[in-house]
Amino acid sequence: MNLTEKKYKKFSLIKEMMETAHIVENLDIEKILSLKKEVENRRIFITGEGSSRIFPAKKVMYEARKKDYKQDFYTDCATQALEYQLLDSTVFVASNSGKTKEVLELIRKLKKENHRNIISIIANTETPVMNEAHISYLLSCGAEKAVAATKSVIEQSLFYDLLFRSLNQVNLPDLRKMGRLITQVLEMSINKEIVDILAHSKYIYFTGRNNGVAEELTLKANEIARKKSDFLEGTYVFHGIEEVMDTEEVVVIVDPFEDEEEVYKKILIDGIGLKVIAISTRKTIFPTIIIPAYNDFTNYIEIVAGWNLLVEVGLNLGVNLDKTVRARKIGHEFKES
Repeated sequence: MNLTEKKYKKFSLIKEMMETAHIVENLDIEKILSLKKEVENRRIFITGEGSSRIFPAKKVMYEARKKDYKQDFYTDCATQALEYQLLDSTVFVASNSGKTKEVLELIRKLKKENHRNIISIIANTETPVMNEAHISYLLSCGAEKAVAATKSVIEQSLFYDLLFRSLNQVNLPDLRKMGRLITQVLEMSINKEIVDILAHSKYIYFTGRNNGVAEELTLKANEIARKKSDFLEGTYVFHGIEEVMDTEEVVVIVDPFEDEEEVYKKILIDGIGLKVIAISTRKTIFPTIIIPAYNDFTNYIEIVAGWNLLVEVGLNLGVNLDKTVRARKIGHEFKES
């Protein structure tokens, strides 16, 4: 996709996707790292709703387990967290609007318990979440007009990624290189046969590692392509759900486990007759959207490849990418009584 063709440039969603590279390349790393001193606990709880939590939280948790970070991370939605004991944890709350009801209720509950280490990540100043957290990080991406969050998701994830990589003496990315790769993948052409497969499916399953990528793309399939979809973690697709799958459905595998490719084929293609698509840095035995690799940061490239794919599916179906029927930019907005 690009911003020169009429079918693309009329949508705020696509403009915001294309702004992502500039945001990444110009991220103020020192501003993020200045918050290292504010992380007071070994236990780290990360919350938010929808896209503000899925990829940002699970990406840093994935890296923490691979690299044995000294912190102990966990995540859940803010309403469920009302039932948790969090006084021993540094609590990160993300809300682009700064008005998310669930997040604000959690902040107020914790402060009544004398919690003293709540950090918010927000995109709008002088909002309840910003005002009531102990300290806040203001995203540089600015407001998004489209309902589906895109550029903010990448910046939120980089906030956690850079902060905790630095706290654990792990190498930081070359943000200029990452920005170039993001633009490259957003602008690459998606095979029409792959787009048609998704457009004509009645249901899309996204499967892959529990690092937030496939799960976030599941949500984006709802918001962008308006397709029913589900996230199947790891190799869950081999463990029961195949009983109810049918030939009108499709599976998109993000970074397939190479040793399991033949099993995917045997169960999903040979056994059910499903179509299977892959997003990967290498050729697979399935129709594959091949993307460049960038070490620990390939997950960001996978996300934007998924955006590109879903935009093409949405346009194929005649979807207004900016205007949803039921989904709202602020899913559950806090209002003072």
